Amino acid sequence: MRAPLISAAALLGLAALGLGSAAEARPRAPKAPPGGAAVVVDYGVNLAGFPIGTAQISGAFEGSRYRMDVSAQLTGLVGAVTGGQGSARAAGSFSEKPLPNAFSIATRTSNSGIAVRMALANGNVSRAEITPPLVDMGDRVPVSAAAKRGIVDPASALLMPAQGRGDLADPANCNRTLPVFDGATRFNVVLSYAETRQIEKPGYSGPVLVCNARYVAIGGHRPDRPGVKFMEDNTDMSVWLAPVEGARVLLPMRISVRTTLGTNIIEATRWSRSGGAPTAQASLAAH
Repeated sequence: MRAPLISAAALLGLAALGLGSAAEARPRAPKAPPGGAAVVVDYGVNLAGFPIGTAQISGAFEGSRYRMDVSAQLTGLVGAVTGGQGSARAAGSFSEKPLPNAFSIATRTSNSGIAVRMALANGNVSRAEITPPLVDMGDRVPVSAAAKRGIVDPASALLMPAQGRGDLADPANCNRTLPVFDGATRFNVVLSYAETRQIEKPGYSGPVLVCNARYVAIGGHRPDRPGVKFMEDNTDMSVWLAPVEGARVLLPMRISVRTTLGTNIIEATRWSRSGGAPTAQASLAAH
């Protein structure tokens, strides 16, 4: 797990962790839970101007409950060489921030794979398992017990609940810090408002909030690694947030992260929503 990749995962939970699998399927209408709302967003993934993969976010929102499924797959020559694919799932509740109760991710390349499972109580980590275990190189900054409280996993980090009762396009919805823990590494992604744009995509036409992003290493990282230093100094990262009609949340429409190999852009190609306004009393079963 390298810092440049994981920071992208914090923004979109996919590029760094090699997520993937179902993203190549044809776009389908999401199935909303009773009384809730659902959205499926398909993405294209480009690096230095070249298409390298596809991705998908599927979110279900019912009352204050959520479930997020994220998948991605490297394609073309990169996919043929690396075989990179995987998927992640998170579930929990939300108010002004996600409070995950469960997270899992499985990734695979042509010569390796990794699986992470976390159990949480309202965003506090109670158990984390990584298979195979990370090799202790002796130079990682420890992740303290305090740093594992009040966190979001990489998939839940994609869910941006509205700040307060204002409009979903309120610039204040950009201004937040995402305290991400992926089972091994703890870091913050600090978002700040830049501008509002009007965009049109298949399935969506309306405003997006353009948020600048910064990466802050907290623990689990190797501070002398060039990639960590690069990401901490990286000021060329942004995420575009679009409101989900029928739910008080926003999801990424576009993520741009400068890496040592060029700019990684993950941009929506289709936005599909179903359902109406979620009810306050409804519950969402986590699968």
